[in-house]
Amino acid sequence: MPPLLRYPTVDELGARAAALVARHPRDARLRRVGVSRAGLPLWLLSIGHGARQALVVAGPHANEPVGGATVLRLAERALADPRLTEGADATWNLLLCLDPDGLRRNERWLTGPYTLGHHFRHFFRPGFLEQPEWLPDGAAAAALPETRALLALQDELRPFLQCSLHGVDVGGGFVELTHDLPGLDRRVAGIAARLGIPRELGAYDALYWPGLGPAVYRIPPPHRRDLAAAITEAAVESTWFHPHRYGTVTAVVEAPMWGVPAVGDGSPHPDAEAELRSVSRTLREDTRVLRALTARIRPYVSGVPDAARLLAPVDDYLLVCPGLADAWDPDCRNDSAHPMPPMATAGLTALRLAGRRLALRTAGLLHQLVTRAGRDPAGALPELDRLIDARCADYRDVLGARWITVGRQAEYQTRVVLAAFALAARRTSERSRSGEPGWGSGAAVPMQRE
Repeated sequence: MPPLLRYPTVDELGARAAALVARHPRDARLRRVGVSRAGLPLWLLSIGHGARQALVVAGPHANEPVGGATVLRLAERALADPRLTEGADATWNLLLCLDPDGLRRNERWLTGPYTLGHHFRHFFRPGFLEQPEWLPDGAAAAALPETRALLALQDELRPFLQCSLHGVDVGGGFVELTHDLPGLDRRVAGIAARLGIPRELGAYDALYWPGLGPAVYRIPPPHRRDLAAAITEAAVESTWFHPHRYGTVTAVVEAPMWGVPAVGDGSPHPDAEAELRSVSRTLREDTRVLRALTARIRPYVSGVPDAARLLAPVDDYLLVCPGLADAWDPDCRNDSAHPMPPMATAGLTALRLAGRRLALRTAGLLHQLVTRAGRDPAGALPELDRLIDARCADYRDVLGARWITVGRQAEYQTRVVLAAFALAARRTSERSRSGEPGWGSGAAVPMQRE
């Protein structure tokens, strides 16, 4: 396989899958399983003819493109190694991209150059209500066509394993599971070490979730909450648990774009409370600046194409940031319903990354709004550039964020999926031999925050 130098675009994903099917017409099939809101096809690439179904979902978040590269690599591996198909009595079902509309909006940075500033100035991620894995009103009321297509696919296939492929912009790799796969943490550790990928030992996404081993976390059952709580606590229903009734294990596999070594540092921090105060103070200051800039910009961008889609996530971020700053601050936690767990250096680093990430995403979306308007009567661009440059410098120069090549990202994610596949297949076989009954209907799952 030639070196993978950049992320595939929406059109390239479809073309490369079609070419693969043309080369392997007996073992590979491509079919449309739905359409996006903008009318783009949702393509499913299936490899093999086994009775047991594995479902891999790429591109659930628009700004996390590594999954597209990963599913193409998985297809090549499954075609080359019969142990993954005939030997396991398995069929691989690879959804090339769940949110092709959003991926297309990221194409301004998708093909490079891969610098932090370029990425965040062209980044796009829709508001929470437009993220297709999320089921804010339950599966029966799913509003997005992409969501309905995925739910129908899960009900059709009843997979023994579902892998949702996500990407961390800055940080490290980790896995979230709906059911334990004993031994996965050791396999992830070996894969990460061989490829030089840092593991997130205190992932912000899983701040309140139980650990199943280093960099592997258990996704808890969901519960209904208001929007702000759902966004910040990842406690709402999602497609991750929808196939729970079929005995499906869902693995959310996170691969980083820029790696930060300190997210793998499990040692005690010399002054955790001072670091928490610093992270909270910076987030409050950034939020104050960004809220004022948003108010100045909003009157001048109403006619900009996609203005509403760009402002929706801005409003989401500005909604949750003050509460997060208070929740993290040791001096503001007396009434907190969720006290902060003890945090080593890894967790504090992840929290710092998360605070900067919220500001960078908000500033980047506002930067695009002003740039697309073609004028800046509010004089916002210089202030946005200063904030973006300062927070990117913190990532790069203070935290040591370094680019991980697309090929290494995809290889890491591919190997983790294959490890989960092997363990889930063994789990299914053991349950079948033991006569354990199938799962009953279950609730769905928390949304993925990062």
